Amino acid sequence: MRYRRANAAGGTYFFTVNLADRSRRLLVERVDDLRFAVRAMRDRHPFEIVAWVVLPDHLRAVWTLPQGDVDFSTRWMLIKSGFSRRLERDEAIWESRVRKGERGIWQRRFWEHQIRDDDDLQRHVDYVHINPVKHGHTSRASDWPYSSIHRYIRAGELTPDWSAEPGLAVADGGRFGEG
Repeated sequence: MRYRRANAAGGTYFFTVNLADRSRRLLVERVDDLRFAVRAMRDRHPFEIVAWVVLPDHLRAVWTLPQGDVDFSTRWMLIKSGFSRRLERDEAIWESRVRKGERGIWQRRFWEHQIRDDDDLQRHVDYVHINPVKHGHTSRASDWPYSSIHRYIRAGELTPDWSAEPGLAVADGGRFGEG
């Protein structure tokens, strides 16, 4: 059986992308290299970043693709390879990756979910923003520097104490419902 990804042209998607070695902190240690890779890719393949958070070993994002465009896989490939090219070759690489000429920085796959409606979008944007709290990196989402929550706060859509608001308890995963 072949895995089939969602493919709604111009759709909005939630993504989780992980490092191969989840004990590394590369994504925050080298966040400027990640930003460079994202900017370089967006120059070639534009899309809207609805929400994004970078954690030490994984990132979560919500994107909206341009009308008629379904190709988020190429975008992730370009981000991952662009970031990897900026790093020294010090990671452990499995033999199967060596045979294919791959680095050992990222997990090969990523997880995506096609956003279905406004409520689904809100739950996933909330989940992106609460993720640093959920993983114990900070007690308030606004204290995490690598998050689009700061854009939402500047726009007046969220308050700095948003993650402490009733109904967003970390124990039950907030409005997203993932504990």
